[in-house]
Amino acid sequence: MRVMVLVKASPSSEAGTLPSEELMLAMGQFNQELVEAGVMKAGEGLKPSSTGYRVHFSGKNRTVTDGPFAETKELIAGFWIWEVQSVEEAIHWVKRCPNPMPDESDIEIRPIYEMTDFAENDPFGEVAKQEQMVLQKLSTQSSRITPYLFFSGRCEEALDFYQHALGAKIGMVMRFDESPSPPPEGMLQPGFEKKIMHADFTVGRMQIMASDGCDDKSKFEGFRLALSLPTEADARRAFDALAEGGAIDMPLTATFWSPCYGMVTDKFNVGWMVMVTADGQ
Repeated sequence: MRVMVLVKASPSSEAGTLPSEELMLAMGQFNQELVEAGVMKAGEGLKPSSTGYRVHFSGKNRTVTDGPFAETKELIAGFWIWEVQSVEEAIHWVKRCPNPMPDESDIEIRPIYEMTDFAENDPFGEVAKQEQMVLQKLSTQSSRITPYLFFSGRCEEALDFYQHALGAKIGMVMRFDESPSPPPEGMLQPGFEKKIMHADFTVGRMQIMASDGCDDKSKFEGFRLALSLPTEADARRAFDALAEGGAIDMPLTATFWSPCYGMVTDKFNVGWMVMVTADGQ
């Protein structure tokens, strides 16, 4: 079950008094324990209500009121979202929490509604489906897609090529014989033991992952990497460097979407679209 754990405001938190270094370290240690136990899913501290606003609803009317707000004991200074087996487990964790305030304080535990709680009012599951779609969109909004290229035994050569052609910055490089968990027997082509199992490199602001793969049969098909550069001179330098040993699929030329655009396939058979953005960004 999920619970929201509410740290109630106190006179000191409403006055904007920041926690001491000792308290911050203690709370940091407590949060670390929550994370390691798989309990903590989110948590933040809130600024005093003097920085906040309230919106009052009355029919179709909305009235906005500036903070600060009266009745400190009804205000919130911070919160966590926890995943626990029971309310009793949440209580156990709260009892272990350092006092979050320099003065007396209260922490409130409130179970979070789950869709199963509304089953009686959603007999056909339409609301549950809608909720699931919202959750899926939320999860993908914070996701990141990173290209992963398999170079069929030529990864080290490719890293060196992109370093010289595009100024790529090489990050982690791990070979198969350095892996703490060796690949299953028969998966790795003979002679690939010292090939690169995993590497990453960065071109501009884009990170690309790379590997030799487990054999020499990988092929690049059905995609290209788009490389956007600020000036035509930059685009031509990159285009010519990528074309060395490769093939020009479309020479650099002006198009309606870019003042300088072309396509090239490098010597590792990776397809690129090189362009200057119309606004130079």
